[in-house]
Amino acid sequence: MPTISPADALAQLQWRYATKKFDPSRKIPDDVWQTLEQSLVLSPSSFGMQPWKFFVVTDAAIRQQLLPASWNQVQVTEASHLVVFARKEGVTEADVDRYLQRMAEVRSTSVDAFAGLRKMIVGFSQSASFNAATWADKQVYLALGVFLTATAMMGVDACPIEGFLPSKYDEILGLKAKGYASVVVAAAGYRAADDKYAVLPKVRFDTGDVIERVGD
Repeated sequence: MPTISPADALAQLQWRYATKKFDPSRKIPDDVWQTLEQSLVLSPSSFGMQPWKFFVVTDAAIRQQLLPASWNQVQVTEASHLVVFARKEGVTEADVDRYLQRMAEVRSTSVDAFAGLRKMIVGFSQSASFNAATWADKQVYLALGVFLTATAMMGVDACPIEGFLPSKYDEILGLKAKGYASVVVAAAGYRAADDKYAVLPKVRFDTGDVIERVGD
């Protein structure tokens, strides 16, 4: 059963925008942030494999180091929270087995029940056309979309950031040693009262230009 009306959902999506200026004095409450973290945990992914990790950067000094690697976009330091969306480097049979073991644990069954699924995932990941980095990047962007929608529904501002140097982020955060690579960043918090972009009309093509119903 829906817990938000169609009108309210649309209003929140109209309200959200890529926030350019955050109010650094306003912090996201812990319970709200924990819910937003769970929106990341609950994000969909191909096969449910979750080839990602989300690094929440809380240290102000580290965020200051990331600023020049972010084309000096102040959202990186002024927002309440900063999330670095990273993909797992490579997909191995061990990764598949770890996922299936977790599935068996959660669903209280034997991992042998997923032998067919294992064969399918391993076959896919070892096919000549499979590119692990490209595939994982797509999964990370699914999580970003869920996160941005969740923030909007909860009245939290956010800004996705692609303008950054992944190699520098990876270096500063030590991601390579952990087996991850940064893909995209999102700042979250509350808009500053004087952010002029908050009141600008949202520019979108007409619905008929981007939605085509096939079969009507």
